[in-house]
Amino acid sequence: MSTIRLLVLGAVRMHGRAHGYQVRNDLEYWGAHEWSTAKPGSIYHAMKQMAKQGLLHAHEIAPSTAGGPPRTEYEVTGQGSEEYFRLLREALVTYDQRADAKTAAVGFIVDLPRAEAVALLKERTLRIEQWRASVLEHYVPEEGPGQLGHIGEIMNMWVHTADSEAEWTRGLIERIEGGAYTFADEGDPFVGLLAEGEENPYATGEPHPGDAL
Repeated sequence: MSTIRLLVLGAVRMHGRAHGYQVRNDLEYWGAHEWSTAKPGSIYHAMKQMAKQGLLHAHEIAPSTAGGPPRTEYEVTGQGSEEYFRLLREALVTYDQRADAKTAAVGFIVDLPRAEAVALLKERTLRIEQWRASVLEHYVPEEGPGQLGHIGEIMNMWVHTADSEAEWTRGLIERIEGGAYTFADEGDPFVGLLAEGEENPYATGEPHPGDAL
């Protein structure tokens, strides 16, 4: 799946309408440039592509008072909202060794109803167990990683990672079922956006041609 699409759609949706630099600033504030492919160039490219595909609607706005080029503000369309929730649900149930989709999905999980979030996470634990079982068809933990030479260490790492992931997911389910956090239709959820004029402590500070978008 495309994590960058999920991140961009989620960020724009939080604002209602946002230009490219706002979205880039949000993703850097969330540290997405460290744990995903959400770099400036890919962010601006994704926004342009999704506008062409009808997932975002582009609004032309007046040039800045400082004399800079006009910026385009983007808004998630109905089709874009459907794609956002499809990607979010897919990311919550899919288990693999990459952390970017999972991290993005957890960041947006409160956009779902509480019961659905729990159901998707339970499906995730099931898929983790199935994936772990597929590894054990070729590797027996009791015999140690040496059974496959040093390659066995990779299988050993996979099993330990799956066990840790399953334990964390079960803990998250327990916290959500216990009433933690505010989910869709329950009130105003936590929104991790910078306040107007607040400096982003994690900004890369690197200009990009897309900053004019």
